[in-house]
Amino acid sequence: MYNILVLGATGFIGGHIAKKAQVVGWKVHGFRRDSESVGHLQNLDIKWFDGSLEDYPSLLKAMTGMDYVFHAAASYPGICDPALVQERVQAATEQMKKVIRATREARVKRLIYTSSLTTIGSPPITENRLADERDLYIPGTMPDNAYHEMKIAMENLALEASGVGYDIVILNPTLVLGPGDVHISTGEILLMFARGKAKAIPPGVLNVIDVRDAAEAHINAARSGIRGQRYILGGSNYSIEEASAIFANIAGVKPPLFTLPNWLIDAYIKAGDKFSFIPFAHDHLRAYTHWQGYNVEKAERELNLKSRFLEETVRDSLKWFRNQGIN
Repeated sequence: MYNILVLGATGFIGGHIAKKAQVVGWKVHGFRRDSESVGHLQNLDIKWFDGSLEDYPSLLKAMTGMDYVFHAAASYPGICDPALVQERVQAATEQMKKVIRATREARVKRLIYTSSLTTIGSPPITENRLADERDLYIPGTMPDNAYHEMKIAMENLALEASGVGYDIVILNPTLVLGPGDVHISTGEILLMFARGKAKAIPPGVLNVIDVRDAAEAHINAARSGIRGQRYILGGSNYSIEEASAIFANIAGVKPPLFTLPNWLIDAYIKAGDKFSFIPFAHDHLRAYTHWQGYNVEKAERELNLKSRFLEETVRDSLKWFRNQGIN
């Protein structure tokens, strides 16, 4: 039996990693900031460690004796003043350095790091293909976007460490949806549809991965992922119009009426930066010109990634929210 630690076990993805690890017979340990929080793991037999990514002694204590560590708790900036981006990047990299250092001192066999789709750049314009693991987001491409800049800084640290002997596998989930979104992160998109508030959509393409499928790929990455490799965890690619029609149909509401022009999206983002009462969604929209489809064949081949139909994911997500009294 393997001993595993999940950083971020009280969260959406981390909680599902913990559940999948228990299913395969591993002894699950969780790391959390709030000693009262259990996320969506109320019925899981789990040993908890309290601490934070800034507190190195608590990290080292939690990692000692672990075979695998899953890092699904990386820093998230929330709504961030563009002037504070570099400050947030610095804080995120300090966290990541502590996590990597602790895995070495605790003699952890492998660190499985949950990164982001935002670190996958666009393919060269001379190549007619979908974006894949060869494509890297270039730091500074969107200097006002704290999320993009933080994520690539942390992932680059993981890649550098793997190059000097650390056993790290990097996973890049696309848009993650599914039941168990305890902090209402990406699930906010579905709730907007369910509440009839999605009247218009931006242009573009998106790729969705069910959180349960992403979690299973994490388990497989611990077992058979290749050190220093990145793996895009995704499902099918949809135009936003196609995906929105599926969201609306399952929510039982009318689909959005029109597609927003670029100039209006840009104005909304600027207004969101200036006025605090603008909904948080403006920060997600900031990268709309970089939304794209992804090739997930590498993860399918090497991690046995299997993705369920989007309809099932949406249906189960909305059912979970209703069961929590969230409508």
